[in-house]
Amino acid sequence: MSVSRTVSADRVFPIAKADKIEGMAKGMAVLESFDTQRQRLNATLAAERAGLTRAAARRHLLTLTHLGYLETDGSYFWLSAKVLRFSGSYLASARLPRAIQPTLNRLAAQTRQSFSVAVLDFDEVVIVGRSGYEWTKSPEGAVRVMAYGLHLGARLPAHATSTGRVLLAAKTKTQLTQWLKGRTLARLTSHTHIDPRQFRAVIEQVRANDYCLAQEEHELDVHALAVPLRDMQGNTVAALNVVASPQRLTAQDIQRDLLPLLLDAARELRPLL
Repeated sequence: MSVSRTVSADRVFPIAKADKIEGMAKGMAVLESFDTQRQRLNATLAAERAGLTRAAARRHLLTLTHLGYLETDGSYFWLSAKVLRFSGSYLASARLPRAIQPTLNRLAAQTRQSFSVAVLDFDEVVIVGRSGYEWTKSPEGAVRVMAYGLHLGARLPAHATSTGRVLLAAKTKTQLTQWLKGRTLARLTSHTHIDPRQFRAVIEQVRANDYCLAQEEHELDVHALAVPLRDMQGNTVAALNVVASPQRLTAQDIQRDLLPLLLDAARELRPLL
């Protein structure tokens, strides 16, 4: 019996070819072709992103619009609010977001920093919980603003983020090799590690330290510190991090003052995961 393999949340699930609905898979590929870089797509762009012919992409776009998941002006298509039905159901029913939120709220209130929890989804991390603020300077003084890129459901590149590196460090060396195979690590800032050999060394260090400090690799003027969240069996199920501006806290400050809080929170959450 022929078996196909589909990727879901960085896990490979085997499925018999007779059980796989190709049309659904292609439709989901079209839906997933919309992201923060490309909010509006026409049939040609969707076809390129989903790996389909233009005619097939057009039919999927029209069907998704008919079902209410997309909106269109006749030429371009974009996501409708209906797609939030999935994320809302996940956040309401999944165990992880409900278990971590009280701890995130307490940490944010205690430190007035921005905290989040992320899970790995192949080459990105997805924010499934967050609480807190990031501070910036204004002529009137310090202003409280929501930290950039840390809203629920936000997707960030795993290779350049503290949470991503902690989650990649949980992989075996063989699994990390497979993850890196054929992958180009995008340079997001002048500090981003993009050489595969150097990146592997960074992950080895994260594995040895059991935490990760990423300094301005995803975004300039942002330091992020992350620790793994493990269940009672020792499996890493997510990563907890704190984001701070180097103008407010140096790397040494973050490690001295905030790492113990993250480690305590991880121990506190372990029986709940």
